[in-house]
Amino acid sequence: MSPCRAACLSVLISAMLATAAHAATVGREQDIVDLKLGQRVMVDDGTCPAGQVKEVRGSKMSDKGVVRTSSCVARYGPKSK
Repeated sequence: MSPCRAACLSVLISAMLATAAHAATVGREQDIVDLKLGQRVMVDDGTCPAGQVKEVRGSKMSDKGVVRTSSCVARYGPKSK
């Protein structure tokens, strides 16, 4: 494999992984249809304290599918000076 082809392939793989790792935001936990292993989804349903949002993660595999875990994490908004 030529070095140019290997570099293009690595850039393509990196771009795909960066897109998949980006967390989505939904309004209700019931809106999460197909949670994958390792995926993180932010749920803005008002159950966490001010300045935080619920993060639902696909934590491990079981016989019934992906096990979900959730916790409140800091809400990242636009940075201000």
